[in-house]
Amino acid sequence: MKYYLVAGEASGDLHGANLMKALKEKDPKAEFRFYGGDKMLAEGGELVKHYAEMAFMGFIEVVMNLRAISKNLAACKHDIDSWQPDVLVLIDFPGFNLRIAEFAKSKDILVCYYISPKVWAWNQKRVLKIKRIVDHLFCILPFEVDFYKGWGMEVDYVGNPLLDAIAEFKPDSAFRKTHNLTGKKIIALLPGSRRQEINRLLPDMVAVAEKWPDYEFVIAGAPSFNTDYYDRYLKDTQLRLVFDATYDLLTNAHAAIVASGTATLETALFDIPQVVVYKGAPVSIAIARMLVKIKFISLVNLIMDKLVVKELIQQDCNPQHINSELALIVEGGPGRLQILADYKNLHKKMGTPGASERTAALIIKYASKK
Repeated sequence: MKYYLVAGEASGDLHGANLMKALKEKDPKAEFRFYGGDKMLAEGGELVKHYAEMAFMGFIEVVMNLRAISKNLAACKHDIDSWQPDVLVLIDFPGFNLRIAEFAKSKDILVCYYISPKVWAWNQKRVLKIKRIVDHLFCILPFEVDFYKGWGMEVDYVGNPLLDAIAEFKPDSAFRKTHNLTGKKIIALLPGSRRQEINRLLPDMVAVAEKWPDYEFVIAGAPSFNTDYYDRYLKDTQLRLVFDATYDLLTNAHAAIVASGTATLETALFDIPQVVVYKGAPVSIAIARMLVKIKFISLVNLIMDKLVVKELIQQDCNPQHINSELALIVEGGPGRLQILADYKNLHKKMGTPGASERTAALIIKYASKK
């Protein structure tokens, strides 16, 4: 069977790669063509466009890059039409993927959407469009099933693919030696995978690191950038930078400062107390505050429906506030102990690994019936 996948971010690349692996196990004749990244490419098939050329963050950034987005959409539609896949698998990235879904539906291609668009956060009426253009929706967050049911839409809950990635991860016992790390406790810095995130968040993280000489601060580098890109922020500092080793970093970390996104949930699943940070363009934030209908921005807090990890947003995201919140979770005080206790309940809510296998089995089942 021919599978066309579209992932537009680093997390989508990870989940897409695990899904491709599961599809190959169940369908030995599987052929892949995709928009994605290096992890998906490692599973075989043909990479059409790397997500690094596609990820734009925030309302204003999207508007400023409309021409590039429009060209990417047109190219993707043309490529799908030329290749004629049996199944289109869209992975998160809703601004782009919902347009691709509409096109594919008009061409009578089976549309499967893996990792629901976050329509529960804002503009919930988009569910009506999803019902019309998506054949099968696979959700990875427990509360999404009831949300869609409230709109009269049946979805498949498959569990969370992060559990798959973490279950398959094998820690590198030589991690500290490989990266010339000391015996100090490590504070992991995860400033995101997109240029705008890193530009806005990493300087504040570096400023905080200077206040903690007894700890070692280590940055998880995004796969779409190289050392030269980060060097502009790290001059005259002792901070370390590691690539392709985020899970090893979290395995060895004592605490973390994390950009809002998938990484907050990954950090929690490794039982690392964290401070969540987010900073966007002022106009984008103003628009978001008018439209977004959720209490929290981090997946950890959303899943638990309570404030488990501190969120520092926009003007609150500054070195002083980050430093104060980090101090509450670094040693064995009540703040750190409460987060670790809440993480235990998070593990229970998340369930067991197997999302990739369950999703692959359902995709093949639905495609065979078409």
